[in-house]
Amino acid sequence: MNLLIPLYVHPAEDPGAWNRLIRSAAGTYGVVLNPANGPGEGPDPAFAAAASALRAAGARLLGYVDTDYGIRDEAEIADEVRRHREWYAVDGCFLDRVTATADGLSVCRRLVRALRRQGAGTVVLNPGVHPAVGYVRLADLTVTFEGHWSTYVSAFSRPEWTARQAPERLCHLVYGVPEALVPLAVRTAHERGAAVCGPVTGELPNPWSELSPALSGVRS
Repeated sequence: MNLLIPLYVHPAEDPGAWNRLIRSAAGTYGVVLNPANGPGEGPDPAFAAAASALRAAGARLLGYVDTDYGIRDEAEIADEVRRHREWYAVDGCFLDRVTATADGLSVCRRLVRALRRQGAGTVVLNPGVHPAVGYVRLADLTVTFEGHWSTYVSAFSRPEWTARQAPERLCHLVYGVPEALVPLAVRTAHERGAAVCGPVTGELPNPWSELSPALSGVRS
């Protein structure tokens, strides 16, 4: 499986979901840890325990950091990435709400280079749409779609340059997927050039708070 799993619920609130994730962790691309819209103010023992179990199961761990479309200070972002690494031993970072326009590329490039210098082994960018092509060159993985299943099946389109990219560099995050259609969502992502995907059944405001039981049986 090449699943990117953002599970934004506390391990104490839904231990069953976390246990399912740990059991299937070896087959994922990565798991995004998000204790408090970032690392939080201090280490969370429940997240530390979950991170340790995921790591032992073979998962790649990514610390969630919100870039606020380039508004947040680079030093603040770097500090949150550092705390994720020190507290939860993450392998890299998941940078959310990344700019997608060509005029924001230089700022994003500088940020990614700084994070790699401080030890981020894997960098995932999430503009949530197809960005200017230069963003894909910066990251190990770029999320080029984040949205509802109904939009994904009815209004998805992609620029021609995506066909020249390695599918392993592209990811689609789809929420509101009917449980029975989770395997179809995975196949659809592959057909659309994204080897990594994250289909979930949850809905807004926090669709990533649920882990579909069907994911443990999905094969790519």
